[in-house]
Amino acid sequence: MLLAVLTVLLLVLPLVLPPLPPPPFILLLIPLVIMLALLFLAFAPSKVPQPHLDISSSA
Repeated sequence: MLLAVLTVLLLVLPLVLPPLPPPPFILLLIPLVIMLALLFLAFAPSKVPQPHLDISSSA
């Protein structure tokens, strides 16, 4: 029910509300900065020490 109400609001509100001016340019850069930060963190090497696994010894 909630999703149906949200869908109707998304369809009706743009027809009722006056057109908004475009946002300032700096606000348009925020998603780009977030995406670049996430990409950097995804490919940055981890500093967490990994446990040494000795494959040659069988227990």
